[in-house]
Amino acid sequence: MDRKQIQVSDEEPVVLREEIRRRRRKKAITSSSSISMDQITVEFVLPTATWGSNPDSLQLEVAGNWTVEQVKAQVWLKAVTSNLCPEFYQRFSPDHCILLYQKKGNLCEIYDKHQVFQTLDCIRYWRALKKDVGKIQLVPRPQPSDESLQYQRYLNYLIGYDVTDVSNVHDDELEFTRRKLLTPRRIELCDRDPKLYSMDPWVTRKPLPEHLLSKVSNGHILVVIHMSTASHTIKVSIDDTPAQVLASFFNKTANKRVLLGIPDNVCETDYVLRVCGRYEYLYGDKPLQNFNWIRQCLKNGEEIHLVLETPPDPDLDLVQKEDWAQVDDCTGVAGTHEQLTIDEKDHERVFTISMWDCNRKFRVKVLGIDIPTLPKVPEFVVFIEASIFHGQQLLAQERTTSKTFNEEVLWNCWLEFNIKIKDLPKGARLSLQCCDVTTKSRLLYYVNLLLIDHRSLLRQGEFILHMWKMPEKSEESSSSINADKLTSATNPDKESSMAIAILLDKYCYPVVLPKSRDVGRDVGAVGEESEGGERGQREMPNHLKKQFEAIVTTDPLHPLSPEDKELLWHFRHECMRDPRAYPKLLGSVKWGKQEDVLATHRLLERSSAWDSSGLDVGLAMQLLDCHYSDAQVRSMAVRKLETLEDDDVLRYLLQLVQAVKFEPYHDSALVRFLLKRALRSKRIGHFLFWFLRSEIAQSMHYQQRYAVLLEAYLRGCGEAMLQDFRKQVSNNHLLALQKVTREIKTMSADKYDVTAQVVFQLRQKLEILQSSGLPDNFRVPYDPGLRAGALMIEQCKVMASKKKPLWLQFKKADPTTLSKDPIGIIFKDGDDLRQDMLILQILLIMESIWETESLDLCLLPYGCISTGNRIGMIEIVKDATTIANIQQSVVGSTGAFKDEILYQWLRDKCVSEEKFQQAVERFLYSCGGYCVATYVLGIGDRHNDNIMITESGNLFHIDFGHILGNYKSFMGISKEWVPFVLTPDFLYVMGTSGKKSSPHFQKFQDVCVKAYLALRHHTNLLIILFSMMLMTGMPQLTSKEDIEYIREALTVGRSEDEAQRHLLDQIEICREKGWMVQINWFVHLVLGIKQGVEKRST
Repeated sequence: MDRKQIQVSDEEPVVLREEIRRRRRKKAITSSSSISMDQITVEFVLPTATWGSNPDSLQLEVAGNWTVEQVKAQVWLKAVTSNLCPEFYQRFSPDHCILLYQKKGNLCEIYDKHQVFQTLDCIRYWRALKKDVGKIQLVPRPQPSDESLQYQRYLNYLIGYDVTDVSNVHDDELEFTRRKLLTPRRIELCDRDPKLYSMDPWVTRKPLPEHLLSKVSNGHILVVIHMSTASHTIKVSIDDTPAQVLASFFNKTANKRVLLGIPDNVCETDYVLRVCGRYEYLYGDKPLQNFNWIRQCLKNGEEIHLVLETPPDPDLDLVQKEDWAQVDDCTGVAGTHEQLTIDEKDHERVFTISMWDCNRKFRVKVLGIDIPTLPKVPEFVVFIEASIFHGQQLLAQERTTSKTFNEEVLWNCWLEFNIKIKDLPKGARLSLQCCDVTTKSRLLYYVNLLLIDHRSLLRQGEFILHMWKMPEKSEESSSSINADKLTSATNPDKESSMAIAILLDKYCYPVVLPKSRDVGRDVGAVGEESEGGERGQREMPNHLKKQFEAIVTTDPLHPLSPEDKELLWHFRHECMRDPRAYPKLLGSVKWGKQEDVLATHRLLERSSAWDSSGLDVGLAMQLLDCHYSDAQVRSMAVRKLETLEDDDVLRYLLQLVQAVKFEPYHDSALVRFLLKRALRSKRIGHFLFWFLRSEIAQSMHYQQRYAVLLEAYLRGCGEAMLQDFRKQVSNNHLLALQKVTREIKTMSADKYDVTAQVVFQLRQKLEILQSSGLPDNFRVPYDPGLRAGALMIEQCKVMASKKKPLWLQFKKADPTTLSKDPIGIIFKDGDDLRQDMLILQILLIMESIWETESLDLCLLPYGCISTGNRIGMIEIVKDATTIANIQQSVVGSTGAFKDEILYQWLRDKCVSEEKFQQAVERFLYSCGGYCVATYVLGIGDRHNDNIMITESGNLFHIDFGHILGNYKSFMGISKEWVPFVLTPDFLYVMGTSGKKSSPHFQKFQDVCVKAYLALRHHTNLLIILFSMMLMTGMPQLTSKEDIEYIREALTVGRSEDEAQRHLLDQIEICREKGWMVQINWFVHLVLGIKQGVEKRST
């Protein structure tokens, strides 16, 4: 298509309409039969049907290539020309009404005014029913009721963001997505089992690991069942279901009903089993061994206590009815190229244009930048770098000339890119970066614009985009990667942010990216496919098979050479038979070539290897990272994740929530997957709520996207969950605990000094809060199975560290609890806990990897959750203290040099020799687990105040603020001298010192090697999780070297023997340099480099 014919811009305003019209009409003569086939007869029920003697409806022959907006206008025009109700049709515009149709008893709205009529779902539906005339109802646009407006305000309060605020958007994607997510929500609610949802059993399908099976006697376990004040112990098989356990209990207690307080007129089906002290049910058809609580009790050697009670009422989970009609299933779906093309169509009948007819190069006019206040820095000389990306693939790049930075800088110049409009893929983003020439092109400001919007329309016209400022201290170059720089959101702070004005070419009509090409009617596509098929399906020669295998088996961070990419693309049909090759192949696609993109989509549609292969989470997660923006590719990855059980969804939930940042648009297969799984499981829903809410409070770059997803969830989670969230939110966010913490900080500004007066003041404030502000009970955000009750004010204190966190103790709210121990929570204000959460989540994943190899390394990933902007909660681990406390409690600061102190402390805590040997064993395994985990993840700043130990010998690490060599230094000297922490006092517990060995130490080495090799078997998964964590959770750590760290730590590319030798060498380095760590710890104790010694002490 010649751009001069249809383009309207500031330089080319003339359209040669008469010439086009003549040519199009001439072509139309030869294609009149095909046009007549596109006519659709529709009966429109009018909004004025009830007004006196007016006709109820109008019948209209609708051209299939009209847009919905055009159809509405035609109905209006016919009503006006027929002189129907002039007081209505002449007073209001067509936009006053919406279009509805009936489908399977539901009212659906035709929502997208730009959509081509023949692509609507209702057309497909009528054709399937063989209806000659479809019926569409025009009704006045409904106004929300007071009740629904109040409900919306309530939801906005829970979300922490007003999802109805459209002041910072340049299109209607926000509202569009809100409406579209109604459909998957309704489907899920329709299919939801009310009983299963209300009790939400936490189960797994994984076989019981060997180390747990060994704790089961003859396949049977003892279960204590409580009823009122009485209890009864029964022996059950681990293969019994909860229903069988209940039947067995009722059978064995038939003569004790009165004693147990069980009425005569009830039976086992009237009851369910719940864990004592927890809101966790054993329900459903899974055997006992599959319930996570049973496994946890076996692991910790604890008795299994259950309470007999009536099931919760499913009506408590009722969902509020919505005012909205369900939107057309095909909303936002473009037609095929043949439906949209202007070729062989009468100009009068053209309402949309196919992008694939646009044969000119894409261009953008950079008008200029404007900033309210110049930064206080030396004079900058700036230029605008404009790049077109698809994922991380650069499709084209241009830049302006350099100019001195002022409040206003004008360029007013066109930048023409070396890519044709027809080759722009869906998800392509225009990245605009303002860089400074004087500091090696350092990035100062950035903003992105998706060139094709959520409706598949090419952007047109002028845009004023408010840019994001790079953090002051960042040394980051414009080539580094982090998720914030990928956002298509603009800076909401319009008052003080820099704005860039650009102009895109304008056209007479909407320009639409087609969803596909009709292969049967497109000679070029058939030719390409047949040619591609001949080359692509040819048998790969033997000498290339080894090269192919070598490429496929490389890790995700291994760069592909141009020759590698060429080989993969040449033999793409061969690649499609091996799912392992998909990330490499899809990374080799030239996404800026329309023919290659179409060929890739056809390959994906026709291949069955992906769906028939086993689940490889690492592979699926890889296709969800920032390198892949294609919707079909990402949908394919999500399709594989559909098979994940709830337990695994929870395990990867934090990473999946972060992966939403890499989606080009708000609505995506991944968003729908998260919504669906959260609406099925209260546990998943609970964590999704907090993960999203935390991001909304702290990440302005993705606030809107996360808010839309959270609203969709809250509208379907049910009243009981909404009430729980209200209690949790009011507990954390109505300036309650946060306000108290800030007041305490101002009273005790000194870093370490927490006087008795400060603690007294804290308790006074908590007394006032307890009587006025705090709910009587609430779900603990990091553990939804626990309900916290009243504060135990005399046990609360202020911790002696810089941020003055509050050490809070709550009573357990559940009356069935057997333990008298309180629920201990550290409330932090001033720290972003999202990094800690990501590290702890990866530790949980490592634990599950080890579990598959029957390794129990006794990791203790304590509860930790960010609940708002730099505030959050951390679980207080029972009976645990820091190594610093142990060392200091005996001989003061010099305790760092006393090897035997830790050994003696552990012996004192154990009541018998048997308990002590069990504690040493637990110490050995946990120390091994954390040595390997902290080494692989590069967790730094390890000192005696952030390594803790429980009285049963379980070592664990806390505070994960420094990773990957971003370590702290003291007086310019790095505090990291060793690969991981293995000090002389740790070795002393294992019965060794210096260069000597011992049976325990040899076992420790074996444990470390097994754990390390097990992680190497999952290298790809760990690399993907690690790189996603850096890109999303730690923007300051996103250089290539940071992400490459994990490859070196996992000795990628080396044999198992070499890897084993490497790890044993690291252990030797730790043994040799342990005394240096002791010096570091001594300095820490003397000067308190990090924080006071009361850190999480009991």
